[in-house]
Parts: sequence; structure tokens; C-alpha cells
Amino acid sequence: MRRFLSSAALLTCAGALVAGLAAPAAADPGRDRGGYGRATLTGFAALPAETYVPDSEQSGARLGTNPVNGITPPFPGQPVQGFSGIVRRDDGTFDVLSDNGFGAKDNSADFLLRVHRIKPDFAGRTVEVLGGFGLSDPRGLVPFPLTRADRKLTGADFDVESIVRAQDGTYWIGDEFGPFLLHADREGRLLDAPVELPGVRAPENPGLGGATPNLGRSKGFEGMARSVDGRRLYPLLEGTVAGDPAGTLRMYEFDLRRRAYTERRWTYRLDDPAHAIGDAITVDRHRFLVIERDNLQGDAAKVKRIYLADTRDRDGDGALDKTLVADLLDLADPRGLGGSGATFRFPFQTIEDVVILDDRTLGVLDDNNFPFSSGRTPGRPDDNEFITVRLTRGLGADPRVHR
Repeated sequence: MRRFLSSAALLTCAGALVAGLAAPAAADPGRDRGGYGRATLTGFAALPAETYVPDSEQSGARLGTNPVNGITPPFPGQPVQGFSGIVRRDDGTFDVLSDNGFGAKDNSADFLLRVHRIKPDFAGRTVEVLGGFGLSDPRGLVPFPLTRADRKLTGADFDVESIVRAQDGTYWIGDEFGPFLLHADREGRLLDAPVELPGVRAPENPGLGGATPNLGRSKGFEGMARSVDGRRLYPLLEGTVAGDPAGTLRMYEFDLRRRAYTERRWTYRLDDPAHAIGDAITVDRHRFLVIERDNLQGDAAKVKRIYLADTRDRDGDGALDKTLVADLLDLADPRGLGGSGATFRFPFQTIEDVVILDDRTLGVLDDNNFPFSSGRTPGRPDDNEFITVRLTRGLGADPRVHR
């Protein structure tokens, strides 16, 4: 999900910083590493911000014509951007999911939803785009009107934010507008009608019909994990459902054989209600990795963390137990891979991809919100960065998650 900083928000951040200097430091739940020390940057690669799908349609026409971070819309093609979900393949490549485009339903009608296939080259510090496929509904399974007559899906139809690959090679994708679950084949064609989440609707839900939504705008399925046995999905909302305690997020269980939600549900508690999650992936039967972040970027960013979250709730507080495994704003960089000294920061507003490469190594990518985010260099649109992070000890993950 995208968040753009206004001048008022920046002034608020500055005021909070001044107040923080004058007040005693509060206890920070994120500082308990639970036996994990400082993680280390082991690989860095980047895809330039101005990368477009070859021979693709113009996009960004509804953004106006004023330059944004030095880039003037509309754009000459479909940007390869907004990575909001990742799937590891067995040949060193990855499927990455672009989100709804330019940050809102109203301005993303000319952004075609797409899964890109990429290959990072950490020795060369580059990312190669090998191809990909668009999402579409040729069978007419979506029960509400789509933006395009050819039924190619756009960012005005769905805000796709999470993706897993099923054992049969098809894809399940989490959306924020419904929120919906989408099921697509290997070419991106929908195989089923969008699956609604019972009892929860966002303001963008096309079936709202004047009813009051009980979930915030674009606060649907930001993260989604697949069970290690391949039988269930675990979609995690980014926002709090109305009536739930502030800063608590629901994680559901979806049975793939029955194509239905089960009665099981868990709660992920944010360190601060102003935070958001960026991704969630499976570690084993009981544990998940979850990215938690603030809404800031660059030097202002304070919280960009990866937690190990356990459904067994051993402390009895009614929420997933959280253990910090990596602080993405404080990574050791003894080899100078990041080019900024002995400490590397991943200071992006939205960090929405984590993948387990081996039991101690994670891959992490940003959502660069092209052309809006400029967390790396003020006034310049962020690249799509792909880093690898070495943990101080193993996760003890089920081997099936990193084969």
C-alpha cells in the first residue's frame, strides 16, 4: 500500500522528534531481538526507477503534467515498479508483483496489473527483467464492471499486494480494494471469481452499495503466506477492522481445497497503531516472517523491521508472539556493499517483499511507489532495490520454504 507524505505530515514528524528529545525514552517493543543480534547486508542489486515494460502502453495520464521527483507524467510505457509481493522460483529467478500503479483507484486506470520475472545479479549489482505476464479476466469471472473492454485488469479494478504460488503452479493474489483473493493461472488469467472476505469490506469494494465500510481505504491483504504443506493460505490485513483494538491486524486461514475461509483467525499487534505491515511469509507450521514499518522515508524513517511471529502465543496476550530478527535501518555492512559506510539503511517508505533464501538469509525488496518515493536520494525517484540479509543465527525454518 502507498502512503505519500504531505508537508503537514513532515511538520508533525519534526515536532514529534523535538518532543522526543525532551521526553524520557519509552519502552520499545521492537528492541527485544530475542537472541538475534545485528543482521548483516550480504548482497545489493538495483533496477533503475525508469524501467518500462518493452513496447507497452503509455501510463500515468491521470497524474497531471507536473514533474514528480524529476519525472514528468504521462510515462512512455508501463513502469516495472511497485513490487508488493515475491515468489521464489527454482532457477535463481523470482516472480514479483506490481501493485495497483500510482497509489489510488482514481489515478491508476491506465496501469496494467502485472507479474514480472526478475533475476538479481549481486556481483554486478543489477536486476534483470526477463519478462512476465499481465493479469486478465477473459472468462468474465469478475462480477462487476472492469475498466477495460478487453478485460485486462488495471489498478482501478484491484490493488494487488501479495502473491503465492500453489502446488499446481497457479497463483493466489491478495487484493486491498475488496479485500479479495484472486486465483490466476500461469499466464495471469483468472480461474475463479474474486473471493470476498466475509464480514469485512473496504471503501473501494464495488459491492458496498452505500453501506458503511469497516476497513480503511486500501487496508486489505498486504501480506499472504502459504502453509508449508500447500493446503492453506494465511492472508494478513494491513488495517484494523472497525471495532477491533487499535493497531491489531487480523490474519485469516483459507482452505485451498474447499475454496473457503476456515473459522481459525489470529491477531498481529503492531508496535504502534500508526505502523503498517509490508509482507508476511511462512517459516514453518506455526511461524511467519512479517515486515513492519512506519510511514516515513529517508533520514526520517525510524521503523523498518522484520519480525518472527508465532501463532502459539506463549505469553498469553492474545496476539502473535513477535521476535525481531532484522532491523533494516541498522544492518552491518563490513564489505561496504551499500556504499554508505559500515552501516546500511533500507530507508524506504514502503518495504513490501521478503523471501527466505536459506535458513539464515533473507531477500528483501522495496516498493518504490514510482515516481513518488524518494527515500534513498531526496528529489530522485527510488530504484527497485533487492538486498540479501544474513541473520545472526538460523530461523529453524521448515526446509520446504527455501528449497
